[in-house]
Amino acid sequence: MPSSADGKWLRASLCVSAAAIAGTFLCGKLLAQAVERSDWSIELVDPKVLRVCADPNNMPFSTERSEGFENKLAELLADKLGKGLSYSWYPQATGFVRNTLAAHKCDVIMGIPQGDDLVQVTNPYYRTAYALVFKQGHGLGGVDTLGDPRLKNKHIGIVAGTPPGNNMVANGLMANAKPYPLVIDTRVDSSAAAMMHDLATGEIDAGILWGPMAGYYARQATPAVTVVRWSKRRRVLASPIDCHGRALCRSGLEARAQSHHSGEPARHQQAAVKLRRAATRR
Repeated sequence: MPSSADGKWLRASLCVSAAAIAGTFLCGKLLAQAVERSDWSIELVDPKVLRVCADPNNMPFSTERSEGFENKLAELLADKLGKGLSYSWYPQATGFVRNTLAAHKCDVIMGIPQGDDLVQVTNPYYRTAYALVFKQGHGLGGVDTLGDPRLKNKHIGIVAGTPPGNNMVANGLMANAKPYPLVIDTRVDSSAAAMMHDLATGEIDAGILWGPMAGYYARQATPAVTVVRWSKRRRVLASPIDCHGRALCRSGLEARAQSHHSGEPARHQQAAVKLRRAATRR
């Protein structure tokens, strides 16, 4: 059983929501401000096109070539709504919301943690957890907690500033840890890819990655790796539009999310699609 220290960052569920018309749920005050401020307009730019903001190179989520599962969800949503689909691309790093949704360049972002107060979200459509990744046949088989004594003195990769870092500290694993940057330009860099490369070459003994990325890169890894998720309570994905007889139902979206989930260790992943608030600024 995981220790309480191992479990803290696993128990927090994050959610993913899907798209709807920006500003649909604005309160009266914000609506009045939107009317007074032309730059806060909540009208759709093109009612015949669903405009999505996404990262151009961030598998397994999205790419300019529409290879990610969020691309597939956007295609499904646009099809159910009877609309065309267009993208505005921006690396998902500092300023992503400010330079996309808040700049009126799109109507929706197809994936984001639930609870972000800069945007409005739909019901979550998948859950996920962080995962430990290690090469098979190197003495770590059966490890399922950071408190396992076999991890002592091991070199473990960790993305700086992510929740598992706290648990590594609690278990005395940071002295030999190798950090990877959290904020990067995904068009030219990938912390997950760099971590998996270091794992393959033996520079690190194990790595901790966000579930969808762990599953995606594990399927491509040579030599083969093992992916262990620590949370039995998976983080949730949400359906893009309320299911009251509208364009899309939760079952359809969740099925599509699963079919494109690229081997992610938890059956559902965390993500939340954002709806723009007229007054959003970031």
